[in-house]
Amino acid sequence: MSRTLGNPTAAGTGAPEFLVTSGLLDAISPSGDRGGMVLGCGANDEPLSVSVLRPQPTRLVLVSGLYLARQVSLRAMATGAWVVVATGRPDAWQQLSRAAGEGPDGRPAPLVQVRRLGPVELPRASEDAPLLVVHDGGAVPQELFPPRSAWQTTLYVLPYLHPQAESTAVNADLVLLQRLPAAQAELAAGMWRLPPPMAKALTALTDDGVVALGPDLWLSLRLVTTPAEREILGPVRRGD
Repeated sequence: MSRTLGNPTAAGTGAPEFLVTSGLLDAISPSGDRGGMVLGCGANDEPLSVSVLRPQPTRLVLVSGLYLARQVSLRAMATGAWVVVATGRPDAWQQLSRAAGEGPDGRPAPLVQVRRLGPVELPRASEDAPLLVVHDGGAVPQELFPPRSAWQTTLYVLPYLHPQAESTAVNADLVLLQRLPAAQAELAAGMWRLPPPMAKALTALTDDGVVALGPDLWLSLRLVTTPAEREILGPVRRGD
């Protein structure tokens, strides 16, 4: 069974529709609520979700490798979000384009757009068609796509923490951190005023371990990857 989604840039104009394959829908865990995304599980294997797509403009930072960024993007796609990826390494994101499948005309479904780094016109975000803009531009990203509208989330993919990216990191609504070297953990402690036990915990995360950090939030979880996701992304890993 395929899911049909309309074009959010042409609401009410009778724009053609495109199909999302059932394989893509099967690739993710069910979302906990509108905009909520099951990312992993806790110490007792209970599912844990994060709020990625929200009615407020949202800034999300991932200090990690490509795997986690692509997994979040894939799950956003399967919940009905449009995904625009601005990147200096477009070949690394082609799995998402292939996962989105083809429309009725045989062309790649426009649900995901992989573009070079640079300003582009974005689809209009709405509750029925939220927008995830992925900025994969290195450790010190430029503000090309700041979240300005409801149901738009800008995700900054940082391969590592850099002092010049402190403003981007500390002003995020949500930060997802994978294991950090000791020096990076010290930098994180300074940015977010983490006590020594939390900073040390960042150096001891497993390859599938993630810490979700936000205002009054410290949530440790284990990534869960479905068999269908593994076919698209491979096994859980850190790094690029």
